Amino acid sequence: MRTRTWPTVWSVVRLLAAAVLMTAVVGQFVTTIRLAIADDRDVTTTIANFFSFFTILSNLVGAIALLAAVIWFFMRPPHEDREPRGIAVALAAATTYLTITGVVYNLLLRGLPTADDHVAWANEILHVVAPLFLVIDLLVAPTQRALRWRSVLVILAVPILWIVYTLIRGPFVTDPVRGVAFWYPYPFLNPNGVAGWGGVWAYVAGIAVTFVVVGTIVVAVGRLRTRGARSALTV
Repeated sequence: MRTRTWPTVWSVVRLLAAAVLMTAVVGQFVTTIRLAIADDRDVTTTIANFFSFFTILSNLVGAIALLAAVIWFFMRPPHEDREPRGIAVALAAATTYLTITGVVYNLLLRGLPTADDHVAWANEILHVVAPLFLVIDLLVAPTQRALRWRSVLVILAVPILWIVYTLIRGPFVTDPVRGVAFWYPYPFLNPNGVAGWGGVWAYVAGIAVTFVVVGTIVVAVGRLRTRGARSALTV
């Protein structure tokens, strides 16, 4: 399987995966906006809320990272066989984000009541197909670059910024569906719930630890794979 054509084959697979992820995001977006217009909801707020879900952000990061890797591969100099560090970090970040998204959804959220704009096929791609593909990509991608351990801090930056953005924005947004004077993408970040701010900060701490652990594992796997490939070349 590890032939000279394998990197080309996998780059094409990556391109197809990026297209599938974007199709799912666009499909869900179109349905969400169409229903908002039909129900006379605030469309601007609905759009902002849509892109405030970490699931959507993580899938966009995944699609963009995969597309960047494909473009690099087909435009790279002949001697280049490892992805640029920026692309490698983006792929590691996407893998971390989507792995956590997939695990949380399938263990905790699957089966719960869904919103009226729920698109079943898009939901499965965003929460199952995308996480699985990025994990497979981590394990088999032939152009992977080993990252330094400090890359975990870069991976952690986006979730931290997202949490800060979510907690600052939440009290100033009127929920376009329920009409209440706040909006949070997930119940565990809503301080108006039963657990209050104490519960929110507990979840934030847990989220931070989870991202550090998963990000470290992702970087470690990449380092081990690259080291193994180098060892094979010297045998």
